[in-house]
Amino acid sequence: MKNLVLVFLITALLSCQGNPSDASSEKETESVHTLDKDAELAKIQEVRNSFQKTVKEKRYGDLGQFVTDDLISIGPGSEDWIAYRKLREQYGNKFRYDSIKMNPIETVILSDTMAYDFGVSSVFYTDENGTVHEMEDTFLVIMKKTKEGEWKLFRELASSLVVD
Repeated sequence: MKNLVLVFLITALLSCQGNPSDASSEKETESVHTLDKDAELAKIQEVRNSFQKTVKEKRYGDLGQFVTDDLISIGPGSEDWIAYRKLREQYGNKFRYDSIKMNPIETVILSDTMAYDFGVSSVFYTDENGTVHEMEDTFLVIMKKTKEGEWKLFRELASSLVVD
């Protein structure tokens, strides 16, 4: 009986210590609250602007600076997007985007290292006949902040169905 009481007391004392994961959760919440969300949103906007400028200037080799090494990206699957991909393959990747215009609807900072960007983008390219094409998509992008403080594209899911 004494052993049972002793086990009960030890268990009661340990349970009063609190859950260590609760302390971790409180720290995460605290860091999100102390984060300057406006400054982080401005950084994400700057990344978006730089990405669009890089595409427009046809500096395709520089696009890797905007993504994490473990990026997963799923593009739209409509007929126009499939035709565009086939055209690129047929002509040896010649028909890259002329430009992209990203129109965010919602950008949310989830934590000090994660955010998401939701919106609609218009992609423009010129085909072999000189015809300019516009393709639209709805995108949901998860961004991850690096140790250096840069926001980078971590996951992307795009749909050819465009939200209003």
